[in-house]
Amino acid sequence: MNEHEVPSLRRQVETAVSDAISQALPELAGADPVVRRSEHADFQANAALALAKRARRKPADLAASVADALRRGIGTDTDTDADTGTPVASVTVSGPGFINLVASDTALWRQVAARLASRHLGVGTPQQGRRTVVDYSGPNIAKEMHVGHLRTTIIGDCLSRVLGFLGAEVLRQNHLGDWGTQFGMLIEYLDEHPDVAWHHDELSDGTSTVSALNILYRAARAVFDADPDFADRARRRVVALQAGDEASVTRWREIVAESEFAFSEIYQRLGVLLTAADSAGESFYNPWLPEVVGELTQAGIAVESDGALCVFSAEITGPDGEPVPLMVRKTDGGFGYDTTDLATIRYRIRDLKADRILYVVDARQALHFQLIFEAARRAGWLTDDADVTHVSYGTVLGPDGRPFKTRSGDTVKLMDLLDTAVGRAREVVTEKAHDLDPAELDQIAEQAGIGAVKYADLSTSRTKDYTFDVDRMVSFSGNTGVYLQYAHTRICSILRKAGDASAPVDTTLAPHPAERALILALDAFGDTLTEVGQTLEPHRLCGYLYDLAKAFTDFYEACPVLSVAQPTRGNRVALCRLSAETLRRGLNLLGIAAPERM
Repeated sequence: MNEHEVPSLRRQVETAVSDAISQALPELAGADPVVRRSEHADFQANAALALAKRARRKPADLAASVADALRRGIGTDTDTDADTGTPVASVTVSGPGFINLVASDTALWRQVAARLASRHLGVGTPQQGRRTVVDYSGPNIAKEMHVGHLRTTIIGDCLSRVLGFLGAEVLRQNHLGDWGTQFGMLIEYLDEHPDVAWHHDELSDGTSTVSALNILYRAARAVFDADPDFADRARRRVVALQAGDEASVTRWREIVAESEFAFSEIYQRLGVLLTAADSAGESFYNPWLPEVVGELTQAGIAVESDGALCVFSAEITGPDGEPVPLMVRKTDGGFGYDTTDLATIRYRIRDLKADRILYVVDARQALHFQLIFEAARRAGWLTDDADVTHVSYGTVLGPDGRPFKTRSGDTVKLMDLLDTAVGRAREVVTEKAHDLDPAELDQIAEQAGIGAVKYADLSTSRTKDYTFDVDRMVSFSGNTGVYLQYAHTRICSILRKAGDASAPVDTTLAPHPAERALILALDAFGDTLTEVGQTLEPHRLCGYLYDLAKAFTDFYEACPVLSVAQPTRGNRVALCRLSAETLRRGLNLLGIAAPERM
């Protein structure tokens, strides 16, 4: 436990139940106490049902023995948990062997005070010391970012934030598609048409560099197909670029820089933490490809097959029953993205010294990454010292249940999608009574629209597809980002009216049932983040924040804050402060703004 951590009541109860199991049945010491939240008490321990067979006792009898041991640990004064070392105030047994546990009032309020006093909200750093590479976004140079880049960018950024908050040393990696034969064609076309505008400072508002480059590439392709002489010049340009010709490389770098400028505009709008310094495109690994192939060949892992060099899987077979191959060198001697991805994983393990590598990439690439990871293990690069995971995700669907497209069937540009969400959010915010000036309305519409898109993505289990429904996304009710943002603004409004909110928490007060429910919800923040760090499932944090917002609403409806006397007022203001800080921190970890007015 680090200096900032405040162990949750659930973890404290787990410790108390574990100690009681050891006292009642020493032979079962160390068994999982199976503690969870309960509708019938604060917590419920179901260990007796799981352990009865091993103990050769009826679950109810075993539960009674554990409950007796717990009661002996409580002592006679239910509010002296600081002395007894347990937060438990009462224990009962119900049903076939459920152990119901109620936390003491003092323990509840102490958790509130301790979390407020911690700049980390009491959350521990279980990922401390883990050097973690997160590979996400990965757009292609000279091409517009589209809806297909949405999930990798948003999910990857959220996981980077959460893991960093939990103590990991996070290395963001943007694996850009910045190499290949198409660049020879584009560079040749640009050199032969020097007057065409494509730099960001030459373009009109609303036109991005990559959009202009994409149009120019299509023009170059048309000339390539129609003019054999241009096609020959383009092919020679590819050779020159790959050979390091200074003029060709200079123009290529210019294209990359202009594309990254356009990407950065989208990242800034999305509130994504990626910068140009995080980019390590395919070209970065190009010098090492022959070396990678040489290592695989020398180790006997890569073998000749019909003129190509392949690594045949020892674990996966295709429909024909034959081992599935990775092509590490083509028949013409060139290299493809299989080789680049092998060089990438080798670099991240050998040079970046990563303990953990996360590839936030479409689920359709599952087989490819299975083959890459297997080859890396066989080559000895990937060992038990490093954990590598393909963090797969589903597809964004349109209203027709098919992959999201424009009416004409084209891929939806990411910037256009964001414009649509922000525009609809502006309409929804405007419909509510407000005293916002135009500049504030612009800012809130942007925060609400972008937050709505990100929350809709993150609140869905990442392995599932979801439908892009902008009207549902920007709703002020239901499980939406806007609902959480609005909940945060309501709490901020209460705190502004409260003025001085520094009164100490009185731990002797008996909490109202709605206060109790809110305290227990707040106390689960750290446990939830730990689960996200383990499972890599951001929707768990979304679900937690939604439940927390509902618990606050129930509390505020049942418990007046500003009109009650001290010390009740002080405790309730403290609950408001901790709720606001937890919601704000949680939204930040999702990459969503937490406005104070709306």
